[in-house]
Amino acid sequence: MSLREKLNVVATESAVRPILQVASDEAANAGTSDAYKALKSRLHLKLLEKFDLATLDTLAPEALRQEIATMVGRLVLEDQAAVNDLERRTLIRDIQHEMLGFGPIEVLMADPTVSDILVNRFDQIYVERRGRLEMTPIAFTDEKHLLRIIDKIVSRIGRRIDESSPMVDARLPDGSRVNAVIPPIALDGAMMSIRRFAHKPLKMQNLVEDLKSLTPQMAEMLEALSKSKVNMIISGGTGAGKTTLLNILSGYIPEAERVVTIEDAAELQMQQPHVVRLETRPANIEGRGEITQRALVRNALRMRPDRIVIGEVRGAEAVDMLQAMNTGHEGSLTTIHANNPRDALSRLENMIGMANLNLPHRAARQQIASAITVVIQALRMTDGKRKITSIQEITGMEGEVITMQEIFAYRQTGVGPEGQVEGYFHATGVRPKFADRLRAFGAPLPDAMFDPGKRYQ
Repeated sequence: MSLREKLNVVATESAVRPILQVASDEAANAGTSDAYKALKSRLHLKLLEKFDLATLDTLAPEALRQEIATMVGRLVLEDQAAVNDLERRTLIRDIQHEMLGFGPIEVLMADPTVSDILVNRFDQIYVERRGRLEMTPIAFTDEKHLLRIIDKIVSRIGRRIDESSPMVDARLPDGSRVNAVIPPIALDGAMMSIRRFAHKPLKMQNLVEDLKSLTPQMAEMLEALSKSKVNMIISGGTGAGKTTLLNILSGYIPEAERVVTIEDAAELQMQQPHVVRLETRPANIEGRGEITQRALVRNALRMRPDRIVIGEVRGAEAVDMLQAMNTGHEGSLTTIHANNPRDALSRLENMIGMANLNLPHRAARQQIASAITVVIQALRMTDGKRKITSIQEITGMEGEVITMQEIFAYRQTGVGPEGQVEGYFHATGVRPKFADRLRAFGAPLPDAMFDPGKRYQ
C-alpha cells in the first residue's frame, strides 16, 4: 500500500467531535477539551503539509510510525501549545492511528478483550467484551471520516463499496472479518461490523479449561473424529463460535494431507503447512467476473485435495460439497447457520434445491445422510458464553426421514443470580456407530466415555 493510501484520513479545519482513542479515564479526559480538538486538527493539517511523500513511501511501517511521532513532537514545540506529557502522548498516538491504522477504532483493535466492534453510526460504536455488548465513548469525526476508513479497509483486498454496490465483506490483515453497509440502504448512515479473531488462535484446551465450552471427553471424541477423516458439519447461530471450532478441528488434520479452503471472506486460520486458500470474488462494476463458492468447490476437486474445508455453506455449493464428501474427500469440514442439528439438515436440503437439479426430496436426503456423519451444534448462551450443546451422529435413513442419534448434550437447568447460565454436559448412553471407524484409524475411544449418568459442569 502506498503512503498516499496510508494518509487517506480526515483532517478537519474546524473544531470536531472528539475521537477518544484512549485506554484510561485520564487519557479520555485529555482528549475531550475543545482546546485539544482544535490542536489536534491544526497539527494534523501541518503534518500532512510537511510530509515528503516520495521519501517516506519507502519507509517500513515501524519507521514511519517513529517519524510521525518525531514530527508531531516538533510541531507541538513550534506551536508553543500548552500541553502536558499525557496530552502530548495522546496527540502522537491519535495522529499515528489516523495515518497508519483505522482511525478511532485502532485502540479497540489493540484491545484483546474486544471480540466484536459494531459501528452503528459515525458517533455510535459498541463493542462486545466477554459476551456482553457495551457502548464506547469513541466516535469518528463525521460520516465522511467513517466512509474513508471503510474504503481504506475494502480497497486493500481489491473490493469496492459505493452507491451501486453498497454492501461489502472484507477482511483485515489479522484475519478479522469486516462487513460494511452504506447509504442508500443504510438509513442512518454508514455502518460497519468487525468480527475479530485472536492473534494467537485458540486451542481445544482453551475451550475445555478456560471457556468451559465442552468437556474433555467431548474434546477427545472431536479430535479422534477429525484425525479419522469423518465428515463433520458445525451448526450454530451468529457468534456461536462455529469458525473458532472449525479452526481448532482443522488443527488435528495430519500435516501430510493437502487441504483446500473455500471462503467468502478469508478468515480461517489453518495450522497445516500444505494449505491452498481460495476466496470468492464479487462482480465488477459491469456486473461481470463474479466467482461463486460453487465454482470454487468444483475447481477444488481438480486440485487433488485430501480434504476440502468450506468456511460456511449457504447456497447451491452444498450439492458439490456433498458430492465431494461422497467421492473420496473424506474428513471435509464446513459450518452452517441453524438453530439445531435437525434444522441444519433441513437447510442443506433447501440449498440442494437452489442448484435447480430437481432432485426428489428422498434423493436429496440420501445424499446428506451418506455424506455427513456428525453434526456439532454450537450455541451462544444468554450470558454470552459459548457451549457445544449437542453432538449427533447421522445413522442413515428410515423411510423419508434422516435418522440421528445424540452422543453428547448440554442441558440448561436455570439462570444464576447474576444472569449466568447454569447447566451440565452429559453423555446420552448411546455408543456411536463411528466408534469402529475410529478404532480402525488408530484413535479408539473407551466405551466408558459414553456411559450415561455422568454429569460435567
